[in-house]
Order: sequence, then structure tokens, then C-alpha cells
Amino acid sequence: MADSPVAAGAPPRRHDTREAFLFGGVYGAVLASSMVAALTQYGRTSAAGRRYDALWLLVTACASALAHGYAHYIAERAPHRRWDVLRTLAHEWPLVTAVLPTVFLLAGAGWGWWPPNGVEYPAFGLNIGILFALGLVTARQSARSWPAAVLVGLTDALLGMIVVVANALIK
Repeated sequence: MADSPVAAGAPPRRHDTREAFLFGGVYGAVLASSMVAALTQYGRTSAAGRRYDALWLLVTACASALAHGYAHYIAERAPHRRWDVLRTLAHEWPLVTAVLPTVFLLAGAGWGWWPPNGVEYPAFGLNIGILFALGLVTARQSARSWPAAVLVGLTDALLGMIVVVANALIK
């Protein structure tokens, strides 16, 4: 164990911004699709139900970000400075940011901007698009070719499709 960075006195490995953005974005978009599928299963399609769904999605995303950030903090078995826990939690912003378009879509249906019935389908499409874009942009920033980047984007979008298919099969 003498070769580990912590044992050698080196600081623990920090995730770079691009990695945190991709991880948080993918996690948040899949979380948003899963929550919409789960909340819609109960048949609440009223405006008040969609506002409730938007609030629960936001609460769940914040709780997930806190849990993930805290897990990173305690997993780094190294001495920490006083404010390291806040810094670690702040790195989870991409997860919460990735659910905001879906929160907006659900809240908009709750506020009467569009019909609340059937809003889950645009939400699924939006999250699949977010997943594709995250994979594509991240792959291009990593100097991958366009065909490889499109393949990464499609693979990320497949995660969203799995949620949509699971939702259809469960219903």
C-alpha cells in the first residue's frame, strides 16, 4: 500500500472539470428520466401533480448530489482541511444542473404553460438529447474523431432509451 498517493503524502486525485461535468450530467439526465417515469406511473397528470413532480425531482437531485459529494469526501482517506467538505459538495453542481431542464418542463406544465398530460414524453426526449450532447461534446473535447464522438453520444443516449423502454414495459 506504500505506492498509493495517500500513503506517499500526495494529495488525493481530484476529478477534472470535464470529467465531473460528464459524470454529473449523465447521472442527472438519467436520474431525471427515471424520476419522471416513476412519478408518472402513479397517473398524476394534473397541473398540481406536475408541480409536485418538479419539486420532487429537484429535491432528489440535490439529495443525490449531497450523497455523492459526501461519499467522495469520506472515500478520500486523507487528512482534510476545514472547508474541504464544502468544496467537494460544490463539485456536484453538474448533477443538479442536468435535471433543471426537466424540472422546468414539469413546472411549466404545472403552471399551465403547456398541457400537463403527456409531458413525460417530451421530458424523455429532452433527456435523451442532453445525454447525446454531453457524450458528443465531451468526446470532441477529448480530441476524438467525429464518428467516434457521435458513437459516444449515441451510447450515452442509449442510457436514456433504456429508461424509456423500461417505463413502457413496466406500464
